[in-house]
Amino acid sequence: MDEEPPVADPADAELPEAMATVLAEYERHLTSARDHSPHTVRAYIGDIASMLDHVTRLGGATVTDIDLRSLRSWLAKQQTMGRARTTLGRRATAARMFTAWLVRTGRADTDAGALLASPKQQRKLPSVLRQDEARALIEAAAQAADDGSAVGVRDVAILELLYASGIRVSELCGLDVDDLDFDRRVVRVLGKGRKERSVPFGQPAGVAVRRWLDHARRELARPGSGPALFVGARGGRIDQRVVRDVVHRRIAEVPDAPDIAPHGLRHTAATHLLEGGADLRTVQELLGHASMATTQIYTHVSSERLRKAYLQAHPRA
Repeated sequence: MDEEPPVADPADAELPEAMATVLAEYERHLTSARDHSPHTVRAYIGDIASMLDHVTRLGGATVTDIDLRSLRSWLAKQQTMGRARTTLGRRATAARMFTAWLVRTGRADTDAGALLASPKQQRKLPSVLRQDEARALIEAAAQAADDGSAVGVRDVAILELLYASGIRVSELCGLDVDDLDFDRRVVRVLGKGRKERSVPFGQPAGVAVRRWLDHARRELARPGSGPALFVGARGGRIDQRVVRDVVHRRIAEVPDAPDIAPHGLRHTAATHLLEGGADLRTVQELLGHASMATTQIYTHVSSERLRKAYLQAHPRA
């Protein structure tokens, strides 16, 4: 990761009092009016605090001192520090949102960020597993769970559900027991922007999750576990870091497979759906993408895999 630590507390940036006050008001706006998640709010506030700190170092004292030149200078500094294009793009977006809010609420007369452009993204094709590698991943976890340990049974269920549904790791960790409908084999997911969607899962995933619920979860659950579908070794709702560790450990047991994270299983699920004949619109709905443009990267993945297969297999390639 190339991210610099976000400035969670405006005081950490040593901002002038007038700027710190406006930043605190903007944080309340994001939390209450926009209903963003705590993680999203921290990211935006960290970005804006960094930008205001840069404006301060240029001699500014209030938010009215923000101009297009200072914003471009801030992003240029981030680039010289080696920040990725995706990071710069997110920070440019955060700055534009902030300056638009300043004008909309009467805190500034002109929108300094209106003409601020985002760096063009260089989208890399995500690493995905072949279908045989995906099967080997599940089988490796199942073999490790032969001793009947609760953690082993849980890990198999996690891998099966991630691959079967293509849900995000954050969505998986947020699942409650009642979110699964085993009769219809669908799981109710609360995605980005708190948008709810129903995602189908296959029979193997259903069997694995049912085994976890019926025979293993009780061994790890504690009075404070609540309705969490997956719990950690201490009984609390499972943490995303634990799930990432599970995926990395098990994928290491699959010969020559790329070292993917849970998001790699999401990419893999989408790619295999398209290779199996699913249309792009269906995959968009399953993954919970707001824009079709986000889903279209998987068509490039499938095309690239087709090209590689052709080069390896065709005698005149």
